[in-house]
Amino acid sequence: MKKSLVFYAFACLLYTACKNNSTTSSATPVGLYIPDSLEATLFAASPMIHNPTNVDVDERGRLWVTEAVNYRNFNNDSTRFFHYNNGDRIVILEDTNDDGKADTAITYVQDEQLRSPVGIAVFGNKVVVSCSPNLIVYTDLNGDDHPDKKEVLLTGFGGFDHDHSLHAVFGGPDGNWYFNTGNAGPHHVTDKSGWSLRSGSLYTGGTPYNQVNQGQQVSDDGKVWVGGLALRVKPDGTGLKVMGHNFRNSYEVFPDSYGNMWQNDNDDQVVTCRATWLMEGGNAGYFSSDGTRYWQAGQRPGQDIFTAHWHQDDPGVIPAGDRTGAGAPTGVLRIETNELGAGYYGMFLSSDAGRNVIFGYSPAPDRSGYNLGKRINLITSLSGDNESYVWNDSAGNSKKESWFRPSDVAVGTEGALYVADWYDPVVGGHQMEDTAAIGRIYRITPKNRKLVKPSYDLKAIEGQLAAFKSPAINVRFVAAEQLVKQAPAAIAPLKKMMLEGDEFLQARATWLLSRMGPEGIAAVVEALSSKSAQLRAVAFRAIRNVPEKYLEALERLKDDPSDFVQREMAVSLEDQSFDIKKRFLPGIASKYPGNDRWYLEALGAAMDDHAGYWYGYLKNSFGSDPTRWSAQMADFAWRLHPVEAVPDLVIRARDSALNGSDRSTAITALAFVRSKAAASSMLMLSDKLPFPLKDEATYWLGFRKDNDWASYLPWHRLGSNLYVQKKLAAAKVDWQTAMDKRQPPNERNGRIQNLLADSIGGQYLLDLLAADKVPAEWKSVISDKIFDNPDPGVRLQAMKYFKAPATTGLDAKHVLALTGNAGNGKTLFAKNCGSCHKAGETNGNVGPELNGIAKKLAPPDLLHAIINPDAAIVFGYEPIEVKDRKGATTFGFLISENDQSLVIRELSGQRVSINKKDIAERITQTHSLMPSASAMKLSEQELADILAFLKTVGNN
Repeated sequence: MKKSLVFYAFACLLYTACKNNSTTSSATPVGLYIPDSLEATLFAASPMIHNPTNVDVDERGRLWVTEAVNYRNFNNDSTRFFHYNNGDRIVILEDTNDDGKADTAITYVQDEQLRSPVGIAVFGNKVVVSCSPNLIVYTDLNGDDHPDKKEVLLTGFGGFDHDHSLHAVFGGPDGNWYFNTGNAGPHHVTDKSGWSLRSGSLYTGGTPYNQVNQGQQVSDDGKVWVGGLALRVKPDGTGLKVMGHNFRNSYEVFPDSYGNMWQNDNDDQVVTCRATWLMEGGNAGYFSSDGTRYWQAGQRPGQDIFTAHWHQDDPGVIPAGDRTGAGAPTGVLRIETNELGAGYYGMFLSSDAGRNVIFGYSPAPDRSGYNLGKRINLITSLSGDNESYVWNDSAGNSKKESWFRPSDVAVGTEGALYVADWYDPVVGGHQMEDTAAIGRIYRITPKNRKLVKPSYDLKAIEGQLAAFKSPAINVRFVAAEQLVKQAPAAIAPLKKMMLEGDEFLQARATWLLSRMGPEGIAAVVEALSSKSAQLRAVAFRAIRNVPEKYLEALERLKDDPSDFVQREMAVSLEDQSFDIKKRFLPGIASKYPGNDRWYLEALGAAMDDHAGYWYGYLKNSFGSDPTRWSAQMADFAWRLHPVEAVPDLVIRARDSALNGSDRSTAITALAFVRSKAAASSMLMLSDKLPFPLKDEATYWLGFRKDNDWASYLPWHRLGSNLYVQKKLAAAKVDWQTAMDKRQPPNERNGRIQNLLADSIGGQYLLDLLAADKVPAEWKSVISDKIFDNPDPGVRLQAMKYFKAPATTGLDAKHVLALTGNAGNGKTLFAKNCGSCHKAGETNGNVGPELNGIAKKLAPPDLLHAIINPDAAIVFGYEPIEVKDRKGATTFGFLISENDQSLVIRELSGQRVSINKKDIAERITQTHSLMPSASAMKLSEQELADILAFLKTVGNN
């Protein structure tokens, strides 16, 4: 095994800001760039640990690590890579002499059932490991650091051997466990009380085990939950509840002491990663609301990818948060200690393995939600943001400083940050290149100040109170569970903490007092009058767990001046009875200020089950004349969009006295009404409205015919693609002529060449090949020219029948060593790639956007993707081939599927809807739709030129 590699110091300086404290960042001896007020040391490295995916801290200050050595064996050769035959491990690292370096490593457990676990939480003698399909609890009964008991607490999560799977558990301030799971469903989980979660989407792929999934699944609460989920459960496995949904792959959801939830999310599109505060119950917007459509299916004309990707223009979706661009977001936390310095207190950290960085934010309340503030590169291995970093050396090898892949970050009991480094040249795509499975853990502390691990006596109330103040989230959870048992003795010190501590401690104490009987609850009720809106919100959240005080709390706060508190009350009402809603929602709605998406979505979620009633009520309150609505009423109509609103929305759409934006909003709201009246009205608007509103209405008609309005209108009489029909008819004539031996040879050959030079003609030839209707005399002619077809999908499918032409002498290292010409690369990209990909001035919308791709992929990895696109097909771009009963073939990406139909986006960008009853065969391809460099006949210099061009686009 090769020795662990240590980064060398860099020469450049990075300037970052840390919450009113601008400091210079310099390279540390271990090669990390951090603010000058901090220092970094290498806490542990291989062979102590390998491929660390997640870390947690116990009350003794020890670091627990999950390893994923056996990651993607289906894609990574276990005979070539470091491998465990007995399953992955959980390792305990300890610094026994307080020198800041781990000196012992204990294998707590190695279990064949552990395949790439990506979550760990330590609660006293219980260790909770997240490893789909199971949430496993190991218990050490005799204190020997090895489990004596193993229980699968919950099972049925999708994502086996897939990182879009079950993630880490955190102990919340309310006594529940919080965790999340990615969108590799389906998730069919029954908790210990018998309540069942059923969630899914149309996403499949990524692993051989993730082949069956679907949207529109209903859980026992009667709701349709979609994609990735944020979840809450009691430690005994009962009370499973969805706290948010429709993520792609939120890596962790972190509950701070206020009860706020923080997370990030990602996609392989280079503009779409994000970090955000999560509102309870929020729809994060990756799929359609029922999970049957990818974002590509609903991208509107002129809509940018980030907005379309997270459905930000759709009612029912919460704000997307901070757009971090390219990357691969991983572990998150919020710092609740001053040990690193006052500038870091309250900072939200979001790791990004793809960007070699841990971002830092200083969030602050903003209207009814949170503003994350300015994003900084808090910890990174690069001398500058990787937008401009030179990734490879003169020999074309990836530079080691770009191998820093932070998979997680945790706060120790002493207040230090511990950063887990997966350490690999690549990230994503189920790939590894580091065959030795090197891993490392860094420790970040204040410069020139030693942090010492405290010692907690958890058997005594004083030790429990000290541990309750711990910066380590799961340590304070353990202390809280002990303190609950100490009531009433613990009430007095907790009441003092609630009044005199910093706000995190006040919030923590408020939550705990709500669990301590009448005296503690009385103190929480008094906190509803706190001068701090955030603490009033915490007190209200805590009172929600005390049913007999809930209505009293709503009554006391009904006139609260804080939008945050009002929105929090609206959130709480979603699952209440209609009578309770009628009592309190009118007052909350009357205070809606407009232009606050968090507040609007909270109201909408509470009103959705009686949307028609609330629409009528709001009209009476805010004005019945739709031409004179206030901004608030227009927001309510857009968000609720009941069938009762159809006449009013049509009036607004047709009212020339309104501005174009207001009319467009009315059209959009109409498009989300599931009724024949809405469909018929949109058809009328598509005829009566002036441009460009006419185009909007026409777009919505075309979009809705495959989903919500499929049964409402006679779509077969409303037009079809005559161009395609004519081209297909011409292709059939060409083929008939070519097969007619009475025709002159030149004429017959010319007809074949016509077919080969045309995308529809080429597809027609492929259909004939699939049906074995092409005689041998034509196969050699076709094989010579079909890889010149302008349609990449035709060229790709041709690989099933013919060998693609090879590019002779292609050497990746040689390409990387060449000096590329960005100008020539721009021309080459437009010719070979621009029809599918958006980059620079090209506007292809079939494949992923590549503006900014150099932020995520180093040149060696980007070149590898061009030379061998099959190695890592981007999620959501797995090609599919569908043949109907008439023999026609459709080839492209699946973007929508429900019980009646599926929609495929062809490489031309055209969307093709296919009735499932008409499908004869459906094949998911193993090849990428992207042609290889060989298929495109690109030379080494041309590849170097394309790389040079891609480095220049989207980096501003």
